[in-house]
Amino acid sequence: MDHLSIGQKASRSLKITESHVKTFAELSGDYTPLHFDEQFVKKTKFGKLVAQGGLTTGLLHALVAMDMPGPGTVFLSQNWKFTAPVFIGDTITAEAEIISLHQSKPVVQLAIVIKRQNGETVLKGEAWCYTFSP
Repeated sequence: MDHLSIGQKASRSLKITESHVKTFAELSGDYTPLHFDEQFVKKTKFGKLVAQGGLTTGLLHALVAMDMPGPGTVFLSQNWKFTAPVFIGDTITAEAEIISLHQSKPVVQLAIVIKRQNGETVLKGEAWCYTFSP
């Protein structure tokens, strides 16, 4: 935890593909027509196929586990909201910023934001993480 400081940031990007959506559905069972039925989704406010929210938040899992705080990190809690859909073909970028560090435990509070390639925010909030020493 000595390598972490308040204000430190990390980011990670992913282009969402049809394959991601299909694989996530196979893993989770989420086959809602919003993800697969173009005729159905054209009748909604989205207008085109959207990715599962789990794909969006999954990018955050990779960010905290691999980038910052880093290997051995797990979420303790999350408080975020989806502010816009993520469409198949979007490139999303998750960014986390350390906003507090616990004085006696390997616990970090992060401000979280995910944006699509045009800069629109699709998710925002905060999370608490715990890091086990490798």
